[in-house]
Amino acid sequence: MAAPILALKDVRLADGATMLFDGVDLAIEPGVRASLVGRNGAGKSTLLRMLAGQIQPDGGDRFASPGARMVFVPQEPVITGATLLDYAAAGGAAPHEAEAELMAFGLDPAKGTVGLSGGEIRRAALSRGFAEQPDVLLLDEPTNHMDIFAIQTLEDRLATLRCAALIISHDRAFLERVTRRCFWLESRKVRRLDKGFAAFDEWSEQILQTEADEFRRLNKALEREQHWLERGVTGRRARNEGRRRRLMDMRQQKATILRESRGQISMGLAAGDTSGKRVAEAKGLSKAFGERVIVKGFSTRIQRGDRVAIVGPNGAGKTTLVKLLLGDLPADEGEIKLGTGLQIAYIDQARGELKEGQTLWDVLTDGGGDQIMVRGVPRHVAGYAKEFLFQDKQLRQPVSSLSGGERNRLLLARALARPANLLVLDEPTNDLDMETLDLLEDLLADFDGTLILVSHDRDFIDRLATSTIALDGRGRVVETPGGWTDFLAQNPGFFEDRNPGGAKAIQAPKAEPKKAAAKLTYKDQRRLEELDALIHKLPGEIAKLEAALADPNLYSRDPAGFDRIMKSSEKARADLAAAEDEWLALEEKREALAG
Repeated sequence: MAAPILALKDVRLADGATMLFDGVDLAIEPGVRASLVGRNGAGKSTLLRMLAGQIQPDGGDRFASPGARMVFVPQEPVITGATLLDYAAAGGAAPHEAEAELMAFGLDPAKGTVGLSGGEIRRAALSRGFAEQPDVLLLDEPTNHMDIFAIQTLEDRLATLRCAALIISHDRAFLERVTRRCFWLESRKVRRLDKGFAAFDEWSEQILQTEADEFRRLNKALEREQHWLERGVTGRRARNEGRRRRLMDMRQQKATILRESRGQISMGLAAGDTSGKRVAEAKGLSKAFGERVIVKGFSTRIQRGDRVAIVGPNGAGKTTLVKLLLGDLPADEGEIKLGTGLQIAYIDQARGELKEGQTLWDVLTDGGGDQIMVRGVPRHVAGYAKEFLFQDKQLRQPVSSLSGGERNRLLLARALARPANLLVLDEPTNDLDMETLDLLEDLLADFDGTLILVSHDRDFIDRLATSTIALDGRGRVVETPGGWTDFLAQNPGFFEDRNPGGAKAIQAPKAEPKKAAAKLTYKDQRRLEELDALIHKLPGEIAKLEAALADPNLYSRDPAGFDRIMKSSEKARADLAAAEDEWLALEEKREALAG
């Protein structure tokens, strides 16, 4: 293996009384593309800044190969200079290199740096980083605020570079495409997996299961030692002092494990009163601002329980379409009919509901009292905040002190406390760690209301959406059953020649053209029949398992049997849910093909 170009050895760093890193080892060789994964607040950004040489460790060593060029693109870059070209060349890049990178990311080099959108800021910062031709590229959440096509451009650029890269991102599809190694920051240390991100989930679950088993063994040993201490330590104090010290060490070890445990976000979503079957119906919808056409002649029907994803390039008008569908913005032509009994919860991507002078306490309680109504039940604000991993000391801090992920969690905490039967989420995945994303995905999958989701997270859309509405930014809007991957397969070329930056066009990957089918393939039809049989069979199996678990003496009589039946019950329920989801997707596909 080649010598590392950048490395940390036995690094320690404390933030006040809190130890962030304790004995961190990390090495990156030339050309390696790696992800840095960890929950919000674990210290990923701090670790990246330490690798960049911006922060000095309290202990341990940082090594960088002499002459190696390190480029760090932060999570919230500040764009300065008169033009984007001035900014992109300010780090020492040749002007022609800076210009080429800006154009590759769909940006006009002559554009001013004032009033840029979040996506333009991100693309400008990446352009500057690539133009400096680094040996090591350190990227902190590079896909935030970027549309799918800019993310694909980033993937293509990374594929052509020979430099090493270490990337923090919550975008699973992106990490699976560009990384070949994983670093996992957990419990103040870094673990390493020499495989791509696609292998991370299974690997991390195995580690967590091993640690859980070790914790159970520690608990048992602690119980034995505590029993010994209570029964006889006084009479045998002299010769058993060593054993007593071991007991104290074990208690300290347990306390440390509990203190550093990952914590669980206890999200819950209150369904409001049932809405009418029709949530929103649009007929011949058109909207333009001056000569810029957002929507032209679009019709759709959103029904109770639908999960609709809205996709398209930045600036195409996705948020405008949401406002049209909700009746918050008048259409130029066509009509909108909203259903009855709608209770809407809306989280916007700008997080405009958060005012910098507010504290977390103010946001959750609307500025007064110490309680918050959570799904109709009064809760103390501190207890509710803990369910979203906020500590007591943070409650009186201003929202300006929060990270992007924490701000997103705060808005989720407030929105999820309110009963709703229509949930509108505009870029909800920005800045969230993967653990929170998985939990949010499960929550939304179980929500029995209606979901409208604006997102650039391809994996998130594929897992959740029952249909996808795409805007090309020139007035054309198309709806397709399924998620992002389904849309591309059924609408090849829809996004071609899109020009978001006024310069070089960003091309979406071409899906292989397929002939329109009038019915399901033989394979899909067979699978539909298998799922139908499974859906009828599993409820009976679940009922039998639950009847067995209802025996109050089962656990005392047969603990292993109880555990086995419990696991079988959980698996059967998961299998049933998966079968129902797959059956629904195939049914929608069949109906769409039939016209």
